[in-house]
Amino acid sequence: MLTVRDVMIREVIKVSPFATLREAMTLMKRHGVKSLVVEQQSEHDAWGLITYTNILKTVIAEDGDIDLLNVYDVCAKPVISVGESLGIRHVASLMSGHRIKRLLVLEDNRLLGFVTMDDIMAALFDGLD
Repeated sequence: MLTVRDVMIREVIKVSPFATLREAMTLMKRHGVKSLVVEQQSEHDAWGLITYTNILKTVIAEDGDIDLLNVYDVCAKPVISVGESLGIRHVASLMSGHRIKRLLVLEDNRLLGFVTMDDIMAALFDGLD
């Protein structure tokens, strides 16, 4: 059975919660990603996640200003996380149940990576061969 460890992304792009939305969008564009992990402020703080959807909702739907709003104002924090030994079947169920596309992978609140619905689907497609 495939686990999170088999499909997770280990190279994570992080952003400060105090960065502006413009800075976050610039990072997303530069790295070609749809989400950024929001850094902790201390080792006991929760990790966050900011996605295209968060930004779209805030900037377009609510007429927010990308230069006045910080990442912290629109990110999801704390985020749902899983361990790397969890089976992807359970991860897929968690994602569909909560209607989310990304989960952080943590071990004792230490960031290991993240897993996306696309990663799980790619693994399933690879298994068809």
